[in-house]
Amino acid sequence: MQIIFSKVGVIGAGAMGRGIAQMAAQAGSEVMLLDVQAGAAETAKKAIEGAWQKLEDKGKIAQGQARTWSAQLKVAGSLSDMASCQLVVEAVVEKLDLKRQLFGELEDIVADDAVLATNTSSLSVTAIAAGLHRPGRFAGYHFFNPVPLMKVVEVIAGLKTDPAVCQQLTAYARQFGHTPVAAQDTPGFIVNHAGRGYGTEALRTVGEKVADFATIDRILKDQMGFRLGPFELFDLTALDVSHPVMESIYHQYYEEARYRPSVITAQRLAGGIVGKKVGEGFYRYTDGKAEVPAEPPVPAVASLPPVWVSPKAARRQALYQLLKQFGARIETAQTPSEQALILVAPLGMDVTTLAAVERLDATRTIGIDMLLDDSATKRRVLATNPATRPDMRDAAHALFATDGKPVSVIRDSGGFVTQRVVATIINIAADMCQQGICTPADLDLAVTLGLGYPMGPLAMGDHIGPTNVLEVLFNLQTVYGDPRYRPSPWLRRRGALGLSLLHEEI
Repeated sequence: MQIIFSKVGVIGAGAMGRGIAQMAAQAGSEVMLLDVQAGAAETAKKAIEGAWQKLEDKGKIAQGQARTWSAQLKVAGSLSDMASCQLVVEAVVEKLDLKRQLFGELEDIVADDAVLATNTSSLSVTAIAAGLHRPGRFAGYHFFNPVPLMKVVEVIAGLKTDPAVCQQLTAYARQFGHTPVAAQDTPGFIVNHAGRGYGTEALRTVGEKVADFATIDRILKDQMGFRLGPFELFDLTALDVSHPVMESIYHQYYEEARYRPSVITAQRLAGGIVGKKVGEGFYRYTDGKAEVPAEPPVPAVASLPPVWVSPKAARRQALYQLLKQFGARIETAQTPSEQALILVAPLGMDVTTLAAVERLDATRTIGIDMLLDDSATKRRVLATNPATRPDMRDAAHALFATDGKPVSVIRDSGGFVTQRVVATIINIAADMCQQGICTPADLDLAVTLGLGYPMGPLAMGDHIGPTNVLEVLFNLQTVYGDPRYRPSPWLRRRGALGLSLLHEEI
C-alpha cells in the first residue's frame, strides 16, 4: 500500500507530538521531529526508540523492525528542515498567537501543495488558519493521549479547508491503524464536546449534597458501566487540564447553560488539589493508589415492614417481581397501610414532590431508581426525602440488599444520579447532531473510542428509550427551572416518532 504522505514533519516533542511521530514512522513515513526546547526532540526520539525495542524484545514486532523505524525518525534542527515535508503536524502549546505565527512561517517554507495540520484540542481551526495565504490546505488533526493506544483521531475542516485535504488526512489516519471521524470546527469538536455532560452534571449533584464523591463514582460505574467514575476521571486527567477545558467550551458557546462549569473544581484548582499527580484530588493517593472510603454497611433490621408501590412507579411490574424475589410482603390496596414502606420510582422527579402530589406519607416514602433494568445493573440506588424516617430508610436498604447486590442511599433531588448524568450526556449529543457537528455514527464511535464509555451517547438513548430520556429531562426542567435540561429538538423529534437515534445521517 502506498503511503499517503511519505515525508512528515511533527513540531512539538511533548507527549502528543512524540506519539504522532511514532505512529507516522510506523506507518512508513520519514518523519522530521522538531522542538524549540534544546534537546527535547532528541530525548523524544530516544524514548520512542526505547518503546520500539521493548516491543521487539517481547516479540510483538518482527526482529529488526525497531531499527527500520528508527532510521525513518529524524531530528530536525529548524523549521527550514520541513521544506520537503508533504504534511506538517503541529503539537505545541494551546496558544492561538503562537500557532498562527508558526504556521505563517511554515507557509513560506513548505511546498504549495503541502498539507498543514494542527493537533489543537480547544482552539478554532478556522481562527488558526485565518492569516494563511492558503487556508484551504489547513485542517485540524486531533489525536488523543497516548496516541499509540487511543485509536481515534478527529479530522476537522475549517471554514476554508479543501475537502480533499480532509480526505487525505482521513486515509492517512487509517494507515496509522487509527479510526478517523469527521468533525465540524466547533468548540470541543466531537469528543471534548460530547464529554461535557459526565463531569459537569456529576459536579452539580455533589454540589447539592446528593451524595459524596465516592458514592457518585460507584453509582455511575455499577449502574451504567462507566470504566471510571467522574471524580476518578477528574483526578486522572487533573483539574489543571480539565477545568480550563470546561471553562473554554462554556465561554466559546456564549455561556450555554448545558456546559456551565462548577465552583467546586475552580476552588480545588486554585488550592492546588488537582488530582493523582500531586497525591490529592477528590481522593487522596498513597503510592499512587486512591484511598477510597468504605461503603456504609447494610443496616441490621429485626423485621421488615410490608411494602406498597406507587401506581405511577417506573417499571412497576419489574419492581413487583423484584420484591417477590426478596420475599417481601406486598400490599396491593389503592392506598398503603399505616405500617407500610412506600416506594416510588420517578424519572427525573424528586421524591418529595411525588409524595406531595400523590398524597403519600412522606415519612415512609422512599424512591428507587428504575431507569434501567435491574438485571443489567450491579447496584441499586434509593433516595430519601427530608421527612423519611430513619427506620424506613434502613428497612428499604436492608430489603434491596437481600440478594447481596450493593445499595446506595442518596439524598433527594430532581432525578437520581444516573438519570441526571446520562440524560445530560444524551441531550448534549442530540444537540450536537442538531447542529450538524458530525454524523450520529461518528459521534458514538468517537466517544466510545475517545472516552471509553460503555456505549455511545446515542446508543445510550436507544438503550434507555428516547421517551424515558425525554421524561427525565422534562421533569428535571420542571424541578430546577434551569435551561440546562432543555431537551434538544433533535431528541424531541425522535422521542415523538419513536425512531432509533442511530439511523439518521446528517
